[in-house]
Amino acid sequence: MTTENLSPSDSLDVPRKPGPVRADYREILLSDTPLMDVRAPVEFAKGAFPKSVNLPLMSDEERHLVGIRYKESGQDSAIELGAELLTPAVRAERIHLWRQFAKEHPNGVLYCFRGGLRSRISQQWMREADVDMPLLDGGYKALRTFIIKTLEHLCQSMSVNLIGGRTGNGKTLLIHQLGNTIDLEALANHRGSSFGSLLAEQPSNIDFENSLCVEMMRLEEQGVKHLYLEDEARLIGRVCIPEVLIEKTKCSPIVILETDMQDRIENCFQDYVPDLLSRYISKLGHAEGFNAFKDHHRGSLSRIKKRFGGQNYARALELLEMAMDKHESHNDSTCYGDFIELLLRDYYDPMYDYQLSKKEHRIVFRGNADDILAWAGSQ
Repeated sequence: MTTENLSPSDSLDVPRKPGPVRADYREILLSDTPLMDVRAPVEFAKGAFPKSVNLPLMSDEERHLVGIRYKESGQDSAIELGAELLTPAVRAERIHLWRQFAKEHPNGVLYCFRGGLRSRISQQWMREADVDMPLLDGGYKALRTFIIKTLEHLCQSMSVNLIGGRTGNGKTLLIHQLGNTIDLEALANHRGSSFGSLLAEQPSNIDFENSLCVEMMRLEEQGVKHLYLEDEARLIGRVCIPEVLIEKTKCSPIVILETDMQDRIENCFQDYVPDLLSRYISKLGHAEGFNAFKDHHRGSLSRIKKRFGGQNYARALELLEMAMDKHESHNDSTCYGDFIELLLRDYYDPMYDYQLSKKEHRIVFRGNADDILAWAGSQ
């Protein structure tokens, strides 16, 4: 039960019709229009849109209590409780936050779940406070439906080449050099490997899908009809690539980036040692940050222990501890190479080679980065 189910009521001062409404969904998304989401925080956490900020009409607890009252006593009683909970003090607090948002984002748009009661209440309260803000026609549900249908269309209309190859070969750098790309790992806030988690929380699957659709829309707006994407697994960390894109990539041509072991070791080192360590230190300070960095690697290694095998795991842990100890005590980060090479050679490479063996028929080109850039330029 949400306040969407409630009928207009004088006690809640609900207008029967909304004020200004916007339904130009594509323009709203492409122009990065600021969106004020007045749903409860629990709803927002499940999925929202890029450039949206949660400034709810009702808190999670208030929404929960109204829902209980609705189930126990019906709609009229739930409306009365809603009016009791949204006291003048609560109302003033909510309006204050909305006015701040409107001041910072004069082109903003507000929405609730279906563009109904909560949107109309919020819009009316703002108008009474001399602030005009249009509401999103159909609310979250309508814009989400637009995104789902648009993503399906884009995945059907655009062609895709996948950039594959072994871990650490520089695929992310290459796709940015190629252009016409979307960095799926950046959208998922994860580097894709067992060690790839970053400090910031990953988006929900819905948030990831919404952002992906907007990025594809931007490319379409630029006239792009062909994409280069990394050959990703279905999951990037805990974020799942949308099924419609998975189906597209199942039959897409694959270009294999070939890089020698030393370059791969260096690429992995840069991502997982200085870059990751700097993130932890920036957030937690040097001592605590270094400890968190070490725990990150220990935990990541522990998660692959079963598939890696006991002997390999023990040797890898020994090399890792030696490298981290020298790094911390002597500020010497030169000892990670053996650990990284062991992981690449005995864990990641066999796993990737096996997966690639099932896709051999889709490989259209192999080469180093310069070879692939030249090949792509000739297509």
